Amino acid sequence: MQAYGNLFARVYNRLWKDYADSIAPFIHEFYEAVIPRSKTLLDLCCGTGQLSVYFLEKGYQVVGIDLSNGMLNHARKNALPFMVAGQARFVQGDVSNFKLDESFGLVVSTFDAINHLPDLRALEGCFCSTFYVLNDGGYFIFDLNTRLGLRNWNHINITPDQDIFLVNRGIFDDNMERAWTKITGFVRNEEDFYERFDETVFNTVFEMEEVKTMLEDTGFRLVYFAKGTDLSTPILDPESEMKVFIVCRK
Repeated sequence: MQAYGNLFARVYNRLWKDYADSIAPFIHEFYEAVIPRSKTLLDLCCGTGQLSVYFLEKGYQVVGIDLSNGMLNHARKNALPFMVAGQARFVQGDVSNFKLDESFGLVVSTFDAINHLPDLRALEGCFCSTFYVLNDGGYFIFDLNTRLGLRNWNHINITPDQDIFLVNRGIFDDNMERAWTKITGFVRNEEDFYERFDETVFNTVFEMEEVKTMLEDTGFRLVYFAKGTDLSTPILDPESEMKVFIVCRK
């Protein structure tokens, strides 16, 4: 699993929070329609905590897990009033192998975080750990970039900004079944100088049917693929999509 540095976390918190903000209402609407339900959420690979904050504002008890201390520091700042109230906590951990004392009605992972796991063994560990902390009847909802989606990582993208300048160079290797993005960034600091960081982000290709079989073997009773904007409707050909959501019920 990848752990990102402090400068990258600062950039992420500023530039890439919109995805969590946009998808959280659809997950919430879907889950609220489930009866019975528990207003407890585990946010796997919580990043800087935007999805967690959305559910906290809806009255949920939330735990967030991430491997990066830099990400967690921002998450704690973003959710500070809820942490003070005892409604939220954020812990460092590897989602491929974790244990928690409490259980949850809903476990969520978004922004292709599960693609960051290096192989099937790590993926299986994530599914088993999640299954263990999920209530009976609880839901596990996560998204994955498909092979088709990861093929689009072959690009160079430049993000100019007065305070942050980024160069993203992506490549997809079909033989290794992995896509990489090398991110070089320059971030303005308080002394009006720029600090440089370099991060290499990878996504692993997971075959959708193999994912489904692994989830069913783990013990999930219901597993299907859907679009993020319509989590109630299964899609029959997930590999034809750029990104899919996987909805699982224990």
